[in-house]
Amino acid sequence: MEKILILGCRQAMNATCIACSRCLVGFNRKEGAFEAYKDQDAELIALLDCGGCPGATVVTRLAQAKLWNAPMNEKPTKIHVAPCITMHCPHKDTILQKTRAKAGCEVIEGTHPYLPDNIFG
Repeated sequence: MEKILILGCRQAMNATCIACSRCLVGFNRKEGAFEAYKDQDAELIALLDCGGCPGATVVTRLAQAKLWNAPMNEKPTKIHVAPCITMHCPHKDTILQKTRAKAGCEVIEGTHPYLPDNIFG
């Protein structure tokens, strides 16, 4: 069974992305990057923010998630990096590099597909 951790932008998760609902709906519907799990068992075990700009503490946040979930014997097998980082973060490359270097599991760019084509169109 795949165990999924979603990594997002601290600013967006706390101020813009109301309850990260698009990532959660995308996971539940197995749409967007989560379509890969359509024919297999997968659980969402964590929503984690990057630690804030400039991404200096993303590894610390991953370590905290590991410690927090250890009593339940839960650890991610895949990390999905949300569009708030992959499409909008000026520190994206640093965050992805650090996450890939230390996570110990596959890191996938993308979560939900619910991005507007335009705002006022």
